[in-house]
Amino acid sequence: MTVAALTALTGSAEAAKQARQPAEAVAPREAGEPIMAIVSIKSQQVTFYDADGWILRAPVSTGTTGRETPAGVFAIVEKDKDHRSTMYDDAWMPNMQRITWNGIALHGGPLPGYAASHGCVRMPFNFAEGLFDKTNIGMRVIISPNDAAPIDFTHPSLFVPKREAIAAVPGRADKLSAEAEEATQVAAEAKKAAAAAVKEAASLPASLRKLEQQKAKADSELAFADKKIAAAKTDQARAQAEELKQKVATKAADAASALDAAKAAAQPKRDAVAATKEAAKVAATRKAEAVTAATDAKLALEPVSVYISRATQKLYVRRNTHKPAPDGGGEVFDTSIEVPVTIRNPDQPLGTHIFTAMAKNDTGLRWSVVTIESGDDAKDALDRITIPQDVWDRIGPTALPRSSIVISDEPLSAETNYRTEFVAVLSNQPQGGFITRKPTAPPPMEMASDDGWGNGGNGFGFFFQQRDPNPQPVNPRRRGQYQYYQPAQPMQRSFW
Repeated sequence: MTVAALTALTGSAEAAKQARQPAEAVAPREAGEPIMAIVSIKSQQVTFYDADGWILRAPVSTGTTGRETPAGVFAIVEKDKDHRSTMYDDAWMPNMQRITWNGIALHGGPLPGYAASHGCVRMPFNFAEGLFDKTNIGMRVIISPNDAAPIDFTHPSLFVPKREAIAAVPGRADKLSAEAEEATQVAAEAKKAAAAAVKEAASLPASLRKLEQQKAKADSELAFADKKIAAAKTDQARAQAEELKQKVATKAADAASALDAAKAAAQPKRDAVAATKEAAKVAATRKAEAVTAATDAKLALEPVSVYISRATQKLYVRRNTHKPAPDGGGEVFDTSIEVPVTIRNPDQPLGTHIFTAMAKNDTGLRWSVVTIESGDDAKDALDRITIPQDVWDRIGPTALPRSSIVISDEPLSAETNYRTEFVAVLSNQPQGGFITRKPTAPPPMEMASDDGWGNGGNGFGFFFQQRDPNPQPVNPRRRGQYQYYQPAQPMQRSFW
């Protein structure tokens, strides 16, 4: 075959790739705020959806062979208008919207018409620029191996909010916040009183020891005087010994009186230490309860995200606090609810289904579902799950649009942490662009300090718990060197 023929074939192949590249499109209506983005690896296309359907479409370039973009469930965790890569020679990645802290992101980049990135999702430069200001931290990003789209869905297990509960949230949050502030102040004062009592009582042992030594010395001198009296052989010697005894007897009596008085004075101080410590303990407990109640009330003002894993048989809840992470980058997500869940026929796959509350309607919320991995039918998968009623009662009545429930066979990725919503990767799909990246390190323990109510520090102590550096895989379907989320134990709370 001639060079010209080879060149023609190559050109035809490239032209075919370009011809298959999807075109950018904008819905012919006024767009609302994007609720989710769905990336199709198969079609090399991203589609953004608001409450009423698709609003934007564009071609993309996902990860090349060996650096494949992981399929799974993500959310935007950070945005950077003029990002420069720290992994790839300061490469320009404009309008970057990060979805994992180990480096997977959506950003502007060159599109050759096929998968060519190192794992990120490249979008057209102008498209990425126009999109950047439309999205928010926490927006759902779904990366599907195949084409997927949300379809309308109803099921009795989905949240049904109560209007009166939602209406009561702001007032309840204000009331409980005030109570938490008061409880915090009381706890601080009780702690201060306990510290003062301990400080005042701290010198007691040394003072009593000194008085005991003085009494022992006086008693010894008195015993010596008695011995001298017994040993006296003349009247003069006896008189001198009795005179000495009289002096030391007075001294011994004074020492005993001083010791008794000091002991009597010390007991109330010791009692005060015990009482103030107990009062501080009670106040701290009341503060914790008040802070928990206030936190829950404030979080009820935010959409709630739930992840149910067949692999771990657990339910996880996330809500964005919108507070900047104290160690830089992103926002802090509340992680306080993690409970066991019952799944009927747990050996049978569920699939991966993302249920999203798209908007309010007459019955509460209008839901959609996106399925990115076959297993059970979405309805049948939900039917198999029994969620603790107390958890549903806690988060369901105040659920808002943009709330979501994800059910999957997969465990949460180890990239799920206090600065993410959920990161879950399909283990039966290539993960080259994911597993070749350095895992996100857990934050240093010295950052764990404040509870957010005036005790100093950063206000995010409950998020900063060391993670097992070598988590054990729990999913028998996994491929490659994939690490899974290991929650800190015990999980703590703090107000934000």
